[in-house]
Amino acid sequence: MKPLPPAYGWIDDLRPLPLMLQEGSKLYGTFEVMGPANNPAIMGWAKESELSRTFTADSIPWCGLFMAVVARRAGKSVVEGPLWARNWAKFGKPADRAQLGDILVFRRGQGSGHVGLYVGEDYGAFHVLGGNQSDGVTITRIVRDRCIAIRRPAYRKAPVSAKPVQLAANGVLSTNEA
Repeated sequence: MKPLPPAYGWIDDLRPLPLMLQEGSKLYGTFEVMGPANNPAIMGWAKESELSRTFTADSIPWCGLFMAVVARRAGKSVVEGPLWARNWAKFGKPADRAQLGDILVFRRGQGSGHVGLYVGEDYGAFHVLGGNQSDGVTITRIVRDRCIAIRRPAYRKAPVSAKPVQLAANGVLSTNEA
């Protein structure tokens, strides 16, 4: 497990973390293999998530695969057709305001999308832990107006850390999460 960037190191100190964020942060720093080879870890997620028949290379967009493996490891249901990012808009329950560990679904291009986990926000962007962000599991700032759904996992009792988080507007804004 690679440590989170210093600006997000506080996540490692929060306990209890929402389970999906806890599982997702364990995967931080996993990257695609450039060229025709595949990262065995990412391909293992496809097998673990029972998606290896359709996910055959890490060059295929894999933000939905990241969410599927995170949800499974956290004991949550996986949406039907999880490789399509916009299908995650059917996960859990809708929420009006994002909080730590929520799933955010974004529009990207004509009809495509991106999905990741909320780790915070600033005045103009959400800070998102997700897969296939610059070809890896990273934390990226994504403009708020691209968000089309905020979805909350079902909790018996929400962890006290599951709340909105205000962060500094540091870092580049993502325009394409591929």
